[in-house]
Amino acid sequence: MRVYLLLMLVAAAVTFLTTPFARWVALKTSAISAVRSRDVHLVPTPRLGGLAMLIGMVVAVLLASRMPFLSGVFEPGEVSQVWGIVGGAAIVCGLGWADDKWDLDWVTKLAGQVLAAGFMALQGVQLISLPIAGTTIPSSRMSLVATVLVVVVAMNAVNFVDGLDGLAAGLIAIGGTAFFLYTYRLTAEATPDDFASLASLMLAVMVGVCVGFLPHNFHPARIFMGDAGSMLIGLVMAGAAITVTGNVQPDVMTGAQALPAFITLLLPVAVLTLPLLDMGLAVIRRLAAGKSPMAPDRMHLHHRMMDLGHSHRRAVVILYVWTAVFAFSAAALVLWDWEIVLVWTTVFVVVALLATLGPLRHRGRFLDDDVALSGQVPKVPAGVGAPVTAQSADATPIKETIE
Repeated sequence: MRVYLLLMLVAAAVTFLTTPFARWVALKTSAISAVRSRDVHLVPTPRLGGLAMLIGMVVAVLLASRMPFLSGVFEPGEVSQVWGIVGGAAIVCGLGWADDKWDLDWVTKLAGQVLAAGFMALQGVQLISLPIAGTTIPSSRMSLVATVLVVVVAMNAVNFVDGLDGLAAGLIAIGGTAFFLYTYRLTAEATPDDFASLASLMLAVMVGVCVGFLPHNFHPARIFMGDAGSMLIGLVMAGAAITVTGNVQPDVMTGAQALPAFITLLLPVAVLTLPLLDMGLAVIRRLAAGKSPMAPDRMHLHHRMMDLGHSHRRAVVILYVWTAVFAFSAAALVLWDWEIVLVWTTVFVVVALLATLGPLRHRGRFLDDDVALSGQVPKVPAGVGAPVTAQSADATPIKETIE
């Protein structure tokens, strides 16, 4: 555990220290979000935080490769998976940078996402079986398609929810922590003599980069993670979920505790509950209205929270609470019987509902947006026109579908 915590700390520190550099690069390359009527942010803001997140990830993984504790993860037969995830993250980071600067069309962006997911799959990070009654995907082609689909959906779900300062980074940090604890416990049960796990490694690093980026991104944000960051953490989350499916041994758990062993995708889905729900509701809402699912609107979950009367920061923190309820309830199934988990989940759901719909909406000053925003407007390089794109969850009609 101490090794993973060290890597998490290193990833956080490197990301925190390199984020000002990423902000400088964003200003120099005009990767800046404009302000439009449906946007929540009030001033043009650099949006290349994903670059710092990638740097933090690479440094932490390089350090991990030199640690004897994790030597099993970097053995010849396994090392390609590690660099498959890192390489895929680098591809989507570059893609997001290009999209933030030039506002790519949806075909180009989708092609880049498929390329990144395909690269990761070809390096061995691929769905071969599902932990549901020993189901095996019947062909290598179907396995590749399933892998690409899972990765692309995860990237776009995270990108879609990235609509408030600090929202995506905080949600993934909280959910990723629960997922990390799950994979660590699963590895300890399966191989008591070797706690090295690719899934645990990548989740620890992902949580670290999110935590390191959050101080720069919490409201009022000085920089957004942009498409480069949201797609990066979505890809890593999907990669970790895929790699852990091959490490489940249902015979090591008995009774009610066998549930997460048979359904190892339970926790990734729980972590991404809010992003997936937001994306699904948006598609249904727009199709029901006779609009294209690509049509932008201001009816995302985070917009609805603010419409209820919550401040920007309070809306973000309450969505953190909901993510913690879903993610840690799923993770708790490896420790306690489902009856106990159900009771406590019900209690915390009630607390979250009270925070969401209770008097905090209109009374008190808890997490009110009482900070001064003066001096937040970045300098745009001379000769650059209107800054491109908005916060990644609510940008152009095309971007919103792919994100």
